[in-house]
Amino acid sequence: MKQDRKTSSLEQEIEANLKRAYNDVVNQQVPDRFTQLLDQLREADKSSAESKDD
Repeated sequence: MKQDRKTSSLEQEIEANLKRAYNDVVNQQVPDRFTQLLDQLREADKSSAESKDD
């Protein structure tokens, strides 16, 4: 029974640490380089779609 409580406590600690790490990652800003790359891809996609319409 002591082992069950240890496991439960350990699982709770792991869960809390995973939630904390996830929240840290979620709250980080997207790097400017990624934003620039996404903008370039959108422009290329838009240009490609426009050239197909011609």
